[in-house]
Amino acid sequence: MPTAIAVTSADLVLPPPDPHTPTAHVLTPPDRQPLDAALAEMQVLVEQHGYVVVLYQSSLPAPFVRRLHTVRSVLESDRIALLGTDLPPLATGVLVHQMRQLSTCGFSPGVLGATARLLAHYIHAGALLNSVTRLDHVPVGLKEHAKSWMPGTQFGVLAAPASRLVRIGDGGTLPGPEFPTRLTYAASQLSPDWVTGTLAPQWRVTGTQEARLPADSPRWWGTGKLVEFAASIPDVSVLYQLVSSVRRDECRWCGLELIGDRCVFCSSPVTPPENRSGPADVVSQGASASGRPH
Repeated sequence: MPTAIAVTSADLVLPPPDPHTPTAHVLTPPDRQPLDAALAEMQVLVEQHGYVVVLYQSSLPAPFVRRLHTVRSVLESDRIALLGTDLPPLATGVLVHQMRQLSTCGFSPGVLGATARLLAHYIHAGALLNSVTRLDHVPVGLKEHAKSWMPGTQFGVLAAPASRLVRIGDGGTLPGPEFPTRLTYAASQLSPDWVTGTLAPQWRVTGTQEARLPADSPRWWGTGKLVEFAASIPDVSVLYQLVSSVRRDECRWCGLELIGDRCVFCSSPVTPPENRSGPADVVSQGASASGRPH
C-alpha cells in the first residue's frame, strides 16, 4: 500500500483527475472525536499503510494541532509525519493533490514526506479580493488599506512563493510561474473573469479548472468576497523528475531515505547546519514531525 496522505479537512481533498490517484484520509477534529477514537483511527492508518504523512495548514486551530501531536506522542510512532504549511487553503489542497499523485510513484516515505516543502516552492497561490483591510497573511500598506474603502475596488494578491499586491485597473501585474502550470480557482461572491480572462493568459497556463472554495478561505483571506487561485505543475511525470533530481540521504536516526536536511518523520538532521549545501537546501526548512529533540 502507498504511504497514506492525511489532511485535517475534506476541503483539502480535490477530486482526482483519474481513478489511479488515491484519496487522502480526512482526520476528525478533536471537538467531534474523543482521544481514544483518534488514536485508533491513526493506528489503523499506520497498520494499513506503514507510514502516514499528515499535511495541515499552519493556521489550523491550536486544539487540532495539539491533538495531532498528542496522537503521535501517545502512539510513540516515528511512522507519522506532521507537516504544517503556510500556503492558503486552495493551494494546500493542490499540494495535497500532488502528493497523492506521487504516492503511487514508488518514492520511499521519507522522500514523499519531504516533497511537501519542495513542491510548495513551485505553487503560485493568490486571490482576487474586494478588500484587504483584514488581510493578515500578506503585507498591506496604508495606501491599499485606504483604497479598500472605495466602492468597487478589487485587489490581486499573491501569497506564494512571494508576496505581491496590486490594485486591479492600475496596470500592475502579479509575477507568474516561468514553467507550464494549470490554474485551479474557486469563487465566492466575486466574478472569476479577471482570474480566467486576464491572469490566466498573463501566466500562460495550460488550462484552468474550477474547484469548490474551502470553508477556511474567507478567514484566511479576511473577506468572504474573493476568487482564490493556485497555479501548479499538472504533469505527474514532471513532478516525478523534479523530486528525483534532488540529492537523497539516509536518516542517521531512523534509517529512512530522505531529501532535504531533516527527516520529516523523526526530525533528525542529516548534517550540521554549517555543512548544508546543494539541492537539498530547497527543502531545508520542511516542517518538523515533532517529538525528537533537534
